[in-house]
Amino acid sequence: MQVRQEIFDTYWRFAAMRQEVFFNRINNVPPPWTNDPILNTYKFCNAYRASDRVSQYLIKNVIYDERRSQNEEEVLFRILLFKIFNKIETWEYLESKIGDYITLDKFDLDVYANILQEAMNLGYVIYTSAYMSCASKEFGYDKKHQNHLALIDKMVVKDKVISQVVQAKTLAEVFHILQDYPLLGKFMAYQLATDINYSEITNFDENSFTIAGPGAERGINKCFIDTGGRTYSEIIHWMTENQEKEFQRLGLNFQSLWGRPLQAIDCQNLFCETDKYCRAAFPDLKSNRKKIKAKFNFTPQPIDYFYPPKWGINKKIKETLAQRTPDLDIPDLQKLNNSKSQQLSLGLDFLLETQSKITNPASKQPKKSRQDPQKRRSKLVQKTDIEQCQQLCLF
Repeated sequence: MQVRQEIFDTYWRFAAMRQEVFFNRINNVPPPWTNDPILNTYKFCNAYRASDRVSQYLIKNVIYDERRSQNEEEVLFRILLFKIFNKIETWEYLESKIGDYITLDKFDLDVYANILQEAMNLGYVIYTSAYMSCASKEFGYDKKHQNHLALIDKMVVKDKVISQVVQAKTLAEVFHILQDYPLLGKFMAYQLATDINYSEITNFDENSFTIAGPGAERGINKCFIDTGGRTYSEIIHWMTENQEKEFQRLGLNFQSLWGRPLQAIDCQNLFCETDKYCRAAFPDLKSNRKKIKAKFNFTPQPIDYFYPPKWGINKKIKETLAQRTPDLDIPDLQKLNNSKSQQLSLGLDFLLETQSKITNPASKQPKKSRQDPQKRRSKLVQKTDIEQCQQLCLF
């Protein structure tokens, strides 16, 4: 292999810097959390995929929430439904309109489709901007979200795909089971297989299988002049296996995830983030993507980090959080974000007021023992606010 040394080293430096930002934020170190102007200007994902805000929500609220059923089929259904849109606001909005926790026995394709269509009719965005998902009319519906809901119905209800998943012997086998379905390309199937592996449904080594997404392929092409015949997947595995040596070579003090080294999925993501970083750091380097669209925007809401219990690091996290300094008081930034939050809240109030006039076959009164879902949901973001949404930093 022949590396493009400056870019290759940037990969490792970026990983160390991004993880430094992660821990500085957790420990309530006053901003800026890095001296790097690019990291201070643009939004970048964490070095560890499971640390990003959406992944944290999936792990804590969708998979392991003790109030939800841990039946394997129920867990798989929730993972698929959440990840097909990959947006916290969409998940919480569905639950708020249904008036209860999302469960498989109450899943109704038409009801869910109508709820989401009503939101879109009012100008709200139900899909993440993080990646593009297939949008063909595979199941005969005109709308993208209808076909995706039909896909979930086929996988979980009709095909009982859970039986294949739990019998799988490897992470690669889970990937191939998912990839065989329409509307799920190889990258999406790999992401879903990883998310399923966060749960108790499967327990495979994350380093046993990997797939490079389009962004990771661009990052690899920037880091390597010649891969020596190795595939993208083999390059990712090589990075995973040699991380400690490379950090030492560069004299970098990489702070791991409480002792958990970077996994293949993380190294894959880091290639994507390196590709983004290089657009600003090395603009002359040829690429079909020339700019970083999403800017960094301070988000004051803390995340109580929680990882799959089988990783064995949650106790260490509690110890770290117990030792951190008191929360930061940043009046100007807090005032700015409160202002934006109030604007988003007003937007959602209008949506709820309008939708309350529409007869909804799935609506019912929430259980008295449960918190009013209208008080716990996040706000859907209007099309005019998409850019603001994309600027949220995934700490």
